Amino acid sequence: MIGPAPAGEQLCGAIGEPEMMEPALEGTGKEGKKASSRKRTLAEPPAKGLLQPVKLSRAELYKEPTNEELNHLRETEILFHSSLLRLQVEELLKEVRLSEKKKDRIDAFLREVNQRVVRVPSVPETEEILQDKDGLNQRYFRKRALYLAHLAHHLAQDPLFGSVCFSYTNGCHLKPSLLLRPRGKDERLVTVRLHPCPPPDFFRPCRLLPTKNNVRSAWYRGQSPAGDGSPEPPTPHYNTWVLQDTALESHLQLLSTMLGSAQGLKDGVALLKVWLRQRELDKGQGGFTGFLVSMLVVFLVSTHKIHTTMSGYQVLRSVLQFLATTDLTVNGISLCLSSDPSLPALADFHQAFSVVFLDSSGRLNLCADVTASTYHQVQYEARLSMTLLDSRADDGFQLLLMTPKPMIRAFDHVLHLHPLSRLQAACHRLKLWPELQDNGGDYVSAALGPLTTLLEQGLGTRLKLLAHSRPPVPEWGISQDPPKHKDSGSLTLGLLLRPEGLTSVLELGPEADQPEAAKFRQFWGFRSELRRFQDGAIREAVVWEAASMSQKRLIPHQVVTHLLALHTDIPETCVHYVGGPLDALIQGLKQTSSTGEEALAVAVCCYDDLSRLLWGLEGLPLTVSAVQGAHPVLRYTEVFPPTPVRPASSFYEPLQERSSLLPRLDKPCPAYVEPMTVVCHLEGSGQWPQDAEAVQRVRAAFQLRLAELLTQQHGLQCRATATHTDVLKDGFVFRIRIAYQREPQILKEVQSPEGMISLRDTPASLRLERDTRQLPLLTSALHGLQQQHPAFSGVARLAKRWVRAQLLGEDFTDESLDLVAAALFLHPEPFTPPSSPQVGFLRFLYLVSTFDWKNNPLIVNLNNELTVEEQVEIRSGFLAARTQLPVMVIVTPQDRKHSVWTQDGPSAQILQQLVVLAAEALPMLEKQLMDPRGPGDIRTVFRPPLDIYDVLIRLSPRHIPRHRQAVDSPAASFCRGLLSQPGPSSLMPVLGYDPPQLYLMQLREAFGDLALFFYDQHGGEVIGVLWKPTSFQPQPFKASSTKGRMVMSRGGELVMVPNVEAILEDFAVLGEGLVQTVEARSERWTV
Repeated sequence: MIGPAPAGEQLCGAIGEPEMMEPALEGTGKEGKKASSRKRTLAEPPAKGLLQPVKLSRAELYKEPTNEELNHLRETEILFHSSLLRLQVEELLKEVRLSEKKKDRIDAFLREVNQRVVRVPSVPETEEILQDKDGLNQRYFRKRALYLAHLAHHLAQDPLFGSVCFSYTNGCHLKPSLLLRPRGKDERLVTVRLHPCPPPDFFRPCRLLPTKNNVRSAWYRGQSPAGDGSPEPPTPHYNTWVLQDTALESHLQLLSTMLGSAQGLKDGVALLKVWLRQRELDKGQGGFTGFLVSMLVVFLVSTHKIHTTMSGYQVLRSVLQFLATTDLTVNGISLCLSSDPSLPALADFHQAFSVVFLDSSGRLNLCADVTASTYHQVQYEARLSMTLLDSRADDGFQLLLMTPKPMIRAFDHVLHLHPLSRLQAACHRLKLWPELQDNGGDYVSAALGPLTTLLEQGLGTRLKLLAHSRPPVPEWGISQDPPKHKDSGSLTLGLLLRPEGLTSVLELGPEADQPEAAKFRQFWGFRSELRRFQDGAIREAVVWEAASMSQKRLIPHQVVTHLLALHTDIPETCVHYVGGPLDALIQGLKQTSSTGEEALAVAVCCYDDLSRLLWGLEGLPLTVSAVQGAHPVLRYTEVFPPTPVRPASSFYEPLQERSSLLPRLDKPCPAYVEPMTVVCHLEGSGQWPQDAEAVQRVRAAFQLRLAELLTQQHGLQCRATATHTDVLKDGFVFRIRIAYQREPQILKEVQSPEGMISLRDTPASLRLERDTRQLPLLTSALHGLQQQHPAFSGVARLAKRWVRAQLLGEDFTDESLDLVAAALFLHPEPFTPPSSPQVGFLRFLYLVSTFDWKNNPLIVNLNNELTVEEQVEIRSGFLAARTQLPVMVIVTPQDRKHSVWTQDGPSAQILQQLVVLAAEALPMLEKQLMDPRGPGDIRTVFRPPLDIYDVLIRLSPRHIPRHRQAVDSPAASFCRGLLSQPGPSSLMPVLGYDPPQLYLMQLREAFGDLALFFYDQHGGEVIGVLWKPTSFQPQPFKASSTKGRMVMSRGGELVMVPNVEAILEDFAVLGEGLVQTVEARSERWTV
């Protein structure tokens, strides 16, 4: 018989397990990597590779549809919900179906195998090997294994086979099967699984009921029989494994009969197998396999819930609907139509198994190995999928069947139990002797159910779903010993968390005098204690130690390790919990227990106080109509939140006439202080002038008056300029900008020579509208998103930290990266919104690396303001105007056409570089997090690839104010002139003083036509320089443009080429005191 081959070698067919071939992602295939491994590589122009509408002649456009076309449309309307979906499904099915040519080669190999097996010498008939009581005490399984070993010995010598080895059937260690692969070019085409079976009626069915015992306790434990008449425990799983072999042929015949002639059913099964594979639901022992889903289709056909004329898509929908609404852990189903009273009742099976689905004999539970956790995960995924299909989203097919959902990307936290041998002690502690006896000593399977039940009870309202994953047992050679249970890697559990219950530090128990109190104490052990509450009640309670938000997110770690140690003797050292390893990248200098949410909340609270002061300000000619935040801190997305500052006077020269400070040259660069922008709108008035320059002068007067009033009425230190007023409050600096609502319109007014006034967007009007209207609206919306999804802050900040660590931060605005992070929460399909920064960051890398930025806008539907129809309209408008739009287009309800946050960047080359880096970082990081021995150095994916740059400018840490924010934070750095004791400060700190950034501005101004400069603003010690591809091309001699160039004679003509030595010298001269060395990697370029 043919069975599924190992990873990478699956057969592609409707009934056989299909191999999922994921489409190569743009920019991540070999060609993409090769083309974009250098930032200088020119990306193809935007117009190339764009999806273009098909142009038809007028005659073709209005031609009457043929009967065939009308039938096709009618069929599409009935069987699919759109023509696009039909095309997508048909293309996918073409990919997973076997071609006729391959089928012929497989059939030929099967005939050869059959002939070889028949010719194996000394193979007696099954009746001669098996005896009546072989169902007892594993005799049947041992004889079966011997029979298989004999076959293997002879077939291994045959030149037809390139590989002959053993593997376990569905992970069951009592049932090895023999894998045969052809020699030569077809070795990866097919794997034949030889699976010995007894005659169908050899074992008496009544002996293999779920209530019967077929493994005697005395035999299993190696003791003499007790003789006390104590009842033997039932062995339902053991009995099922015997029954599976007797029923194998009848099951295949049933599938062939029911599905063989109905193409729609076969297509539906193929789609369901793809659906299971993408969600890793069919993996390892106890998975929800393709065979189970095929039998489920047969059941739904037999109960008339699926008709044989249905399309593959309709079959997929019907099965998902059934799974979403039917809990087989409570109400089992059966293919058996017989009313024979001797058949066991469904209740008997529910007592023995977690999930019940009986075959047509009424005696075999097809879902015997499926755990309740796995089935609940299948149900959960089916519900998500039905919601997605019902939404009729354009990308529904892509999300449902083409998006992989590995455990590390689907679950908020993951934990590995390693080594597996610890579960043996857990079985002893939990007294699981009958389960061990039933599972033939497989302590992982025996402990799995009680273990998941224990954790589900302990995590309670924090938990939405718990899943487990067991690695498939590897194949082994016929001369090797089979792998032991402890050798099969680790047991991995995935926790999907509820954000609303996640941060509670209290487990509230019953009142002390209630009978349930004893059970609560027994469950929680020494962590349970009596506490008096505000309502006077004295209750049992468990309190977890967690002060910060990041510690509260990791309370499940405390729960899991406590319960496993208390009830199963699994020590904390064997529980490798992966919930917050990335937190270290966004932790402050001295706040290793916090990821900054608390510091951000303090700054937002200070802003709220300031806005109240502005609202109540007396003496302004016009009253304040609105105060809006317009800074990443005020939407919780600043990577490193500000802390209250109190400058040390020894680091500065005071400028008394301006109440300002000047950094001293003999001291290290002082701390970087960035003011938080606040937009203050004044009420409308007819007194405002209608001239742009006059408006600016009036605004400047308001800024001055605002500073005076805040100082007079509230004693705040202020500094006013023509464009803004800086205010120092509680150690935070706010930059208040007065806004007049009609000013953008005044800037748009253009007067013609005839005196006619027309409105036209100008760079100044667009910039002002963005800063005073769109940015505050965006900040407000993302502030609201953070209140709904507490993990948003961590995800956005990790995303920005990674992009900036790749030295690409200056090409992407804060707002554009915040919106990409917001899309993960507003449009999480096929996932649910992340509840931990870790899983959100992994999805950010996946989105960036796989999104088709060229042919699609990223629609971020803030506050759910855009309807489905409006989104369709936006996509249509995008394609029509694609060539005029930026390379990266992000659409929001307030910005539907222009993508204002990406107008100035990135360029096509930079976006392509980010896509490639994300595609490389994702599998590397996921592999680290899924390593049961621990993730290792988690900062690896944050370190930038420096080998791609032509010149490296290394900076002195003394003059890098944010040096401590570096990915590899230095063990020691320089004092930055801040007093450790908080207190009132009468002097405004130096604002925005960052020598590396000022140096970069000078470099770009002087050499921007020759090179690109890249830097990590969070403490980077290196500036990467790339020569522009055109900079080394000889230019005609012009006396007016000799900067950075030297004159050479080529072919009798004077030409100019870059004077690299002088340029490198200028790099050092410009950065004197800041620059340590300039490294020229001259092997990468020639003049």
